[in-house]
Amino acid sequence: MKNYIFPLFLFLGISILSCDNDSAIREKAAQTLPKTSPQTNTNQMPVSGALAGVQHYICPNNCQGSGGEAQGNCPVCGTAYLHNQAFHANDAQNQATPPPTPTPNPATPTEPAQNAAGVWHYTCAKGCAGGAGTATACSSCGGMLAHNAAYHN
Repeated sequence: MKNYIFPLFLFLGISILSCDNDSAIREKAAQTLPKTSPQTNTNQMPVSGALAGVQHYICPNNCQGSGGEAQGNCPVCGTAYLHNQAFHANDAQNQATPPPTPTPNPATPTEPAQNAAGVWHYTCAKGCAGGAGTATACSSCGGMLAHNAAYHN
């Protein structure tokens, strides 16, 4: 067991010392990245979420002056923008309920109540005289009129 303790501590010591989080190396790597210009929005009409001050795409590092309406890279740190779900939540809050659009009823071709032979399209199931062009209540007894197949012959 003693033979394993020294190599274990040696390994742990080297591992801990090798994990130096050097910020100078990070800054040097950030400087070697190509500088990208921020993308410009060519839309003439602003998006409602942007009107309220919420950007559609944001920098994950929350850099000052970053964010935009399209995917791109942060002009401050060069990090790729992330999609901002709050933009859509803000959009839903600001959006007024659109007025209901009246839907026109399709024009149903109306057939005459009687055909050329004088047969009613709908007749009373109880045998009352007369009939109608639609399935309505019988004018004599109040019962529902039934479809007359002889009308189509």
